[in-house]
Amino acid sequence: MKKTIYIITIVALFFTSCKKQNKEDHSNHDHSETELKKNDEHTEDAIHLSKAQFESNKMELGAISKQNFPEIVKTTGMIDVPPQSKQIITSFYGGFVKKSSLLIGDKVRKGQSVVSIENPEFVDMQQDYLDIKEQLVYLKSEYDRQKTLFDEKITSEKKYLKAESEYKRKKAKYNALAKKLKMINIKPSSVSIDNIVSTITLYSSINGTVTKVNVSKGTPISATDEILEIISTDHIHIELTVFEKDAMKIKKDQVIRFKIPEASDEFFVAEVHLVGKTIDEKTRTVKVHGHLHSKTKNIFDIGMFVEAKIEISNKETVALPEYAVVEEGEHQIVLKLKHKKNNEFIFVPIEVEIGKKYNGFVEVISDKIKTTDKVLIKGAYVLVGEGAAHEH
Repeated sequence: MKKTIYIITIVALFFTSCKKQNKEDHSNHDHSETELKKNDEHTEDAIHLSKAQFESNKMELGAISKQNFPEIVKTTGMIDVPPQSKQIITSFYGGFVKKSSLLIGDKVRKGQSVVSIENPEFVDMQQDYLDIKEQLVYLKSEYDRQKTLFDEKITSEKKYLKAESEYKRKKAKYNALAKKLKMINIKPSSVSIDNIVSTITLYSSINGTVTKVNVSKGTPISATDEILEIISTDHIHIELTVFEKDAMKIKKDQVIRFKIPEASDEFFVAEVHLVGKTIDEKTRTVKVHGHLHSKTKNIFDIGMFVEAKIEISNKETVALPEYAVVEEGEHQIVLKLKHKKNNEFIFVPIEVEIGKKYNGFVEVISDKIKTTDKVLIKGAYVLVGEGAAHEH
């Protein structure tokens, strides 16, 4: 009887021991899984950041988005106006500047007087004009008389032809002098014995702005001197120079993005309007004429140097803001948000390939980042440096 009780006790102890061991094994297994999960959040490369650190450094989260990456042709050029929008004031005859009150930057109207020039030759021209005008009265009368006599067989053909020749020769000179007077803005009909002037006035033929003043009162000038320059900005445009290899890619209405590098890094927009059809033999380039937007064209000065990009095609692809991708040695790194809990951000560095860059975005090539993932788009540069040396 005692033997039987002893065996039962041993069996009971055995089962009790097994149950305790199973419970301990199960507890150890749960603990191991918890540790794995915990370790998964604390991998060697993971970067932990508190909410306070995130906000104090003004960091931002974002996601991959689709962006247009155009194929572009880079070029240079200048702000310009067409020839009809520019007037160089010159005189057909030399002389002395009697009046010139305009300054650079002054606005002028079409037909406005801009400078007065004095020259004794103007007096001689008017005197010659009046002399020939008076002679023509007699010569015309003599010509008519000789023609009548010739028709009636009273006078010889020689006298008739001589009278005709003298009259037509003087008339041609009279017309030539009248034309010269008009060219220096003296109306022939206003010239008389009592009205001979020594001063002529030059006028603007366009509405515009004075951009050059090369004379002052009393300045002697010749017929080839540039006195003033007036430019109208109504048709201001950009004139670009494109190399021969790219010329056939440029088409009307393509977008041009340009900046004035000496002034700022701000980009402005224009469109291709005309593409030249002649290649410069020395530079192997062609001219491209671009129209500016009306809202911005009045802020530029003629002659400004521009750097431009002509968009010849577009490709839509996934991209991130440029600051989201950090260069670390030969690698390009993006910080992907793994967890956000308990006021803590946990980021994992993902190596990516990058493509084109445009307008603040960079093309990203990676199968480890989905459109639903959040990535650090601002502040990644500092964290990659810290994360590389961070130990968990």
